[in-house]
Amino acid sequence: MEENIYHLQYAMDTFYFLICGALVMWMAAGFAMLESGLVRAKNTTEILTKNVVLYATSTIMYLACGYAIMYGGNFFLSGIGEVDVGETLKSFAEREEGFTGGSIYSGASDFFFQVVFAATCMSIVSGAVAERMKLWAFLLFSLVMVGFIYPMEGSWTWGAEGVFGLNLDDQFGFKDFAGSGIVHFAGASAALAGVLLLGARKGKYGPNGEINAITGANLPLATLGTLILWFGWFGFNGGSVLKLGDIANANSVAMVFLNTNAAAAGGLIGALIVARILFGKADLTMILNGALAGLVAITASPDTPSAFGSVAIGVVAGVIVVFSILGLDKLRIDDPVGAISVHGAAGLFGLLVVPFTAEGTSFLGQLTGAAVIFGWVFGVSLLVWFVIKLVMGIRVSEEEEFEGVDLVECGMEAYPEFTNK
Repeated sequence: MEENIYHLQYAMDTFYFLICGALVMWMAAGFAMLESGLVRAKNTTEILTKNVVLYATSTIMYLACGYAIMYGGNFFLSGIGEVDVGETLKSFAEREEGFTGGSIYSGASDFFFQVVFAATCMSIVSGAVAERMKLWAFLLFSLVMVGFIYPMEGSWTWGAEGVFGLNLDDQFGFKDFAGSGIVHFAGASAALAGVLLLGARKGKYGPNGEINAITGANLPLATLGTLILWFGWFGFNGGSVLKLGDIANANSVAMVFLNTNAAAAGGLIGALIVARILFGKADLTMILNGALAGLVAITASPDTPSAFGSVAIGVVAGVIVVFSILGLDKLRIDDPVGAISVHGAAGLFGLLVVPFTAEGTSFLGQLTGAAVIFGWVFGVSLLVWFVIKLVMGIRVSEEEEFEGVDLVECGMEAYPEFTNK
């Protein structure tokens, strides 16, 4: 009877892990729709191509070396799908007796859940460099990001034994429950490095300090993308509980879902109010980014605040993202979709607010973790982008940018019936 219970618990936890991973994979569709809606029509096909291809390259690179760097073990995941039933049942029994802790589930399900996080980190970069980066330069960077840069900082945060003996959790009390820093802040750091070398889109900034709005082609798509991301985030945060098959963890999953949703709502409202005060209008793009900012901020610790505390975290994140987007424009840092602000500014805020609700954490520990993540990801990304720029260039020509990267990079248009011949 006891063995049957263990079998059921193992199956439930593994299935939950897989379903949450599938939800996170669906976020790839959200990024694709959000980004393609916020760029001009002539650049839509290339955005879609980047998001589809980067998911495939991320899967292969994380399979080849990323997972091994981040969590240790053999490259190419040899034996990852093998399960010793006897040893697994023994692990359950030992845990019941108090000898060991942690969750027990299929190793293959763990890889699947982790690889979709790696792809999400790279998806953040896509929107920030949109409309002027060479497709193949972006894809080349994605190989390094998912195969090396992201797994290295991941090993220092989520890995049991970090590369070079660094473990931010054990050594500094750093907490990042589902990836405000490890995934989102890291993705924004890599994006910032690329944008600084890439430069702004032609016509975005005038010679006398003017900031010219370049509107997106399809706001219904952008809204759909945001709602898909909101939906997928339940898997992102909920799956990070790592377990479902007992009362305590089932309750924790429910609270994580509740807080995730509450923070998104708070972020949306915060951005809406600030946009109304600053612009006198309900700016849809700011509203969408506000919801995403709330989601990013709560991701660092969705298991500890109350529901209303989560709303408050979201509201502040929504306010921050509006001012961050405006601030980057004043610095002439061109981010077409607001990715650096959403995932960077809100991600950092999410890390720093953790000590208010999570025991055993400190502001200094969180700040140290954020500094390590930024220093590593930004520094190495800047170097990689620079090498790519020297070898093959990272930016399309001015003529190609004017024509649109769809035809230049992909040889087709997303909306050919609306093009004047």
